[in-house]
Amino acid sequence: MAAALGEDLAQAPDTQDDSSSLGSDSELNGPGPYRRADRHGFIGGGAKPSEAGPGQPPLELIRQREMKWVEMTSHWEKTMSRRAKKVKIQCRKGIPTALRARCWPLLCGAQGRQAQNPNTYQELVSAPGDPQWLEAIGRDLHRQFPLHEMFLSPQGHGQQGLLNVLKAYTLYRPEQGYCQAQGPVAAVLLMQMPPEEAFWCLVQICEFYLPGYYGPHMEAIRLDAEVFSALLGKLCPRIHKHLQQQGVGPLLYLPEWFLCLFTRSLPFATVLRIWDAFFSEGVKVLFRVGLTLVRLALGTAEQRKACPGLLETLEMLRSIPPAQLQEDPFMAQVHAVAVSERDLQRESLTQLAKLQKTSPELQLRPKDRLPGAPAIFEAQQLAATKPPDLEVPRIVVHPPEEPRPRKKPQTRGKTFHGMLTRSRSPQTDGPSRPHRASSSFLDTRF
Repeated sequence: MAAALGEDLAQAPDTQDDSSSLGSDSELNGPGPYRRADRHGFIGGGAKPSEAGPGQPPLELIRQREMKWVEMTSHWEKTMSRRAKKVKIQCRKGIPTALRARCWPLLCGAQGRQAQNPNTYQELVSAPGDPQWLEAIGRDLHRQFPLHEMFLSPQGHGQQGLLNVLKAYTLYRPEQGYCQAQGPVAAVLLMQMPPEEAFWCLVQICEFYLPGYYGPHMEAIRLDAEVFSALLGKLCPRIHKHLQQQGVGPLLYLPEWFLCLFTRSLPFATVLRIWDAFFSEGVKVLFRVGLTLVRLALGTAEQRKACPGLLETLEMLRSIPPAQLQEDPFMAQVHAVAVSERDLQRESLTQLAKLQKTSPELQLRPKDRLPGAPAIFEAQQLAATKPPDLEVPRIVVHPPEEPRPRKKPQTRGKTFHGMLTRSRSPQTDGPSRPHRASSSFLDTRF
């Protein structure tokens, strides 16, 4: 899709917008002898970074949003405890460019993770990496955003920082290793923040936002592909029917979108807005974006009629006009998609049960995926209040003692009438009362 969009932009330079920098390794036109960088750092932009391009909010509004974010991040615990809904609204409006390096680590919990492990990243970078993973990472370094000023030179700080971040992750999670789709994700993080913060953000994405995506078997992306197809059938049944008739399954187009977080498929300004909402609301944002793209590509009968086969349908999904992908109108459509977190969890459990019937070896737990910043904040607060490594008291259960033999009461020389009389007569203190001499019945009668 990035190549197709790059060709469209090259054919229509008069309609090209600097806010639609693609930054994909599939772009064919290299930088000229002297071409300015746009406001995102991509070579070939026409507008100065300090100027507000078309579709950008005015500078006064940007300054107001910056002040709001500075105030919210200054008291982050209080903000997330009392005003989490306001944080979500501000993320949907877009985080100011100057504050993404501060806000993204707070939203995803990377700042707290880094504070708990202050020297971990430096130790991982200094340690020797696995030669197998280092070779695979080295082959992919030059492919990550080759038209961005950070990644132009193999000896530049961009490619070296990307190498360190990806190598550190292979040492931090050796059971997962390196996945090629982590490259563009880590590169976008490095465009916004230093390498150590980028590393911990990558850890949070892989462990809490998209667990199971970048492992050796990539089982989670298979499950989410089935979930996406089911949601598409409910929300857009005609599009879903067309894709089924042409044999276009979700695994043919969805992995590139979800694994790379749309970094290879959409204009860069739109990618940043998607990430703002993704860090706030979780993976449901990716499903909403994917459903929006399918609707833009195949939403009308004319569009579906122009795609009589599999190749034409896939090309239509990759060649959405850039004018329809501008960040503000596009994100408004994304947030209007009727997919809630509850819908996503319910459908995930349903599709997982179906997959496990044919593949019993699947060991996925959809509940391990946290739905955005509020859930991650609550998890970290709960972990902070847990008592630190206290010894668990041992409970020792002794076997019951053998019952002692019960002695038989001594009743010899005692009658039941005497025992009953003694038990009923109350004991009184003081001197005993004198008893009248008893007399026989005959003496009292006659």
